[in-house]
Amino acid sequence: MSDADKVFSGSVPKIYEKYLVPLIFEPYATDLVSRLRSRSLARVLEVAAGTGVVTRALASVLDEAASIVATDLNQAMLDQASLVGVKRNVEWRQADAMQLPFSEGTFDAVVCQFGAMFFPDKPKAFSEALRVLRSGGVFIFNVWDRIEENEFADTVTSALASVFPDDPPRFMARTPHGYHDRATIEQDLAMAGFTRQARIATVAARSRAESPRVPAVAYCQGTPLRNEIEARDAGRLEEATDIATAALVQRFGSGAVDGKIQAHVIMIER
Repeated sequence: MSDADKVFSGSVPKIYEKYLVPLIFEPYATDLVSRLRSRSLARVLEVAAGTGVVTRALASVLDEAASIVATDLNQAMLDQASLVGVKRNVEWRQADAMQLPFSEGTFDAVVCQFGAMFFPDKPKAFSEALRVLRSGGVFIFNVWDRIEENEFADTVTSALASVFPDDPPRFMARTPHGYHDRATIEQDLAMAGFTRQARIATVAARSRAESPRVPAVAYCQGTPLRNEIEARDAGRLEEATDIATAALVQRFGSGAVDGKIQAHVIMIER
């Protein structure tokens, strides 16, 4: 993973929130939080909170007395999350999932939506989640399945290979969709110190947008894929977005578009 894969800055957080959140993140936020509703949770930690889609879902279902601490490595993402706001008190805090600034046994649940793929040392990050969980607490997270199971991301990635044939941008395949092997995930959890069996569910959903331009902008300009495009030629971002749009039109049509998305949801107790 390139260091640039973890950089969400500039206009990326705003575009991410406007386009990507409704496109691919909202259905999985609802799914993730629904799996916690039956639990009695007094204190919840979210890592890699991004612009707060899961935070807002947690705030809507948890007891009003429950404490929510939402963290992310990128302060710019937390700033955007804070700008969107939550209808209850949430502690926003910049923190590295690899070195959480919390005491042992502090939380009833640690939640992470589509962040584990970005951790440079996944067993280390998972061991931190284990450390801050109380006995009986739960670690729940999701990761994207292989890129071929996620049609918009796959289409955009293939299209960009024609823009930069000598060095195709591979951020989407390399990082967001690069941590999909269930056996590897289970092994990393065991290496982190978890001793219980993880429950892993593969969840398919639909990604919908009013036009092909929406997913093209979402992926090309609202993710670190933008960093890859601009590193190759900063003047070709709009051209790359146009070519991605054309590829989406060719595959899904020129009107409202509907594509498959798929992820794994992992739940394991301390």
